[in-house]
Amino acid sequence: MTPPIYTLTGNLLAERTLEYGDWAVGRTQRALRESFNARGKGVNVSNMLRRLGTASTALIFAGGPAGAECEAWLRERGLTYTAFPTLGSSRTGTVIWSDRQPETTFLGPDVPPDAAAVQACADYLSARPDGGVLVLCGSFPGWADPVFGSLRAAIQNWARRGELWADVYGPPLQWVCEQPATLVKINRQEFDGLFTTDRQVLSVPQRLQELRQVGKVQQWIVSDGPDSLWMLDRDAPPRELVPPRIREVSPTGSGDVLLAAILHAVLGLRLPLGEAVTFALPYAAANAAHPGVADFELPPRFALHG
Repeated sequence: MTPPIYTLTGNLLAERTLEYGDWAVGRTQRALRESFNARGKGVNVSNMLRRLGTASTALIFAGGPAGAECEAWLRERGLTYTAFPTLGSSRTGTVIWSDRQPETTFLGPDVPPDAAAVQACADYLSARPDGGVLVLCGSFPGWADPVFGSLRAAIQNWARRGELWADVYGPPLQWVCEQPATLVKINRQEFDGLFTTDRQVLSVPQRLQELRQVGKVQQWIVSDGPDSLWMLDRDAPPRELVPPRIREVSPTGSGDVLLAAILHAVLGLRLPLGEAVTFALPYAAANAAHPGVADFELPPRFALHG
């Protein structure tokens, strides 16, 4: 039986996509099409898990009209979620698609949740039964502030009574590395940032071995877009895997699709981590070959169910 899975998005995004045949700076242009999506790494992960047939609950901080629009989007798609209301309006963003220009994204400023929202999230996590899986996703504006103390404590406690997975960056990543997390999945740039300049000259497998020796996290996944992925599975040596070759349309969200497929394979299909990553790579590649996030057509040979 798959344990309860909770994805926690620290920086919800109300994303509007405008499609043009062509556009240029300094001109007024009329879009051909417009669409709306709720984004944020945890939302993306939960959305992909749903498509794979694995249940999860998306935890979000939502505020203002942008937050309400995101909640409506989640309800329309049948995604299970819990929102912690915050006074500030949720972050907004605009994605520009064009036949002749590269994909361009404009993001609004980060919006830290207020103290009441952070406390509500901490209380919610503390009230969950033991044995669940919590997945920390993306950035967490305000993470290092005292107001986040109760949430950090609740997550620390979760790591002792359940599984803690993370795909985060910035201050939360440094913090997670000091916790007994089950698995950390990050990209190559974030991985390099964990090391001083003089240590960055070492190979990825050398540095993974180093992290295992000095830290508490024993399972790592380091992705690098279309290039080799490296993984570390407890006592096994670092392992290199090569993603399928595709014509990239948009890499946005492919890391989230990768993480969702790994969660599905490990927790739902009960595959060992190495087999789970092998299972997940074609999904991430299919997402990168498609303009959206987690809404590509699932090829029949990938359509495995738990």
